[in-house]
This record gives sequence, C-alpha cells and structure tokens, in this order.
Amino acid sequence: MPDTTRRRLLVGAGLYAAAALAGRGHAHVLEPGGVPTLSAADWDANSPPELEFLFEARVQLHLPPTDVGQTPDGRRMIFLVKGGTFEGPHLRGRVVPDAGADWVRIRPDGSGVLDVRFNLETHDNAMIYVYWQGRFWSAPEDAGYALDLEKPDDPEGAWRYYFRTAPQFETGDPRYAWLNNIIAVTKSRTGDGGPIHRVFAVM
Repeated sequence: MPDTTRRRLLVGAGLYAAAALAGRGHAHVLEPGGVPTLSAADWDANSPPELEFLFEARVQLHLPPTDVGQTPDGRRMIFLVKGGTFEGPHLRGRVVPDAGADWVRIRPDGSGVLDVRFNLETHDNAMIYVYWQGRFWSAPEDAGYALDLEKPDDPEGAWRYYFRTAPQFETGDPRYAWLNNIIAVTKSRTGDGGPIHRVFAVM
C-alpha cells in the first residue's frame, strides 16, 4: 500500500475515533422544552451516564428545626419547608410555601440520612411533587460550617462537606410529564436560609 494511501487511512480513522469519543454517551438528550429523546447514534453501553442541568432550587426552611431527639435509629430532626424558588433551562418557578419537609436522621456515625418531600409550582402553573433520599456528612471539624443554614451562600466552600440527593418527580401536567420518567441527582450546598440544590437529569 502506498505511503500516501496509508496516511489518509490513518488520518481518517483518527478523525472517526475522535468524533466517536466526542459524542460518546450522548444518545439520550433533553430536547428544548425538556422532552427526552432516545437514539442509537453515539450509544456506548460502557460509558458513564451524561448529566443534563435542569434547574437550581433555593429552598427556604423554617428555623430552628423540630428536634425529636435521640431515637434507636439515630437523632431525628424535622425541617419544615418555608418556600423558595427554582430556575433553569428546562423549568422555573417557586417552591410552594409550607407544603413539605425534610425529615433528617443523624446516624451514630455522624452521617445525615435525608428524606425530603415538597411541591414545586412552575411559572406556568404546573404543580410538581418532588421527593428524594440523600446523604450529608463532613469531617468533624467542618460540621458546624456545613450545618449552618443561615450563613451566606458560599459555593467555593462547599467542598468541605458531602451533600448529594437523588430526586424523583411526579406531575399530572402533560407539559411536564417527561419529569415522571427520569432519574435526577443533585450537587447541593447549604446557605442563605436553607439548602441550595443544583439538579441534573441522568441521561
């Protein structure tokens, strides 16, 4: 095979591989308006799932929480939802006031087990029920900072604790029915009167 032909084949193979790597894992996407689409193009069963940013929710809580005390399963605290807002490329609106809570259990190892349920109302009047489980923990020396819900929002300092949740959604509004069929995860932090959740769809 002539050298020029071999070089062309190698260059073509390299470009094909680069294109495949660049698009790998993007077979599932959210179209404008949030509707998920499925496609065989660029599908790779071995690649990590992609994340699509949905919205950021800034939830306000009634403070202090109700402290149930030490139970056989850990210390129980209940944070009632006061309200809040959420906004992103696929939906925006408000956290419905006084329509939910975060039932927190602090395990003997110091980790927080989160059980959250509340309602979202979109800017165009759709009602969405959201619920999730999550985990919250930090090193002992950072616990006071991590649990201080009233400190100013400090995104750069949120590395000092682990705060992740896995929301699921339910709605009867056909415009947002796609939310019923996705799993989401959050990268969350504390401050400004409650938790701040950046919510991502798992594609």
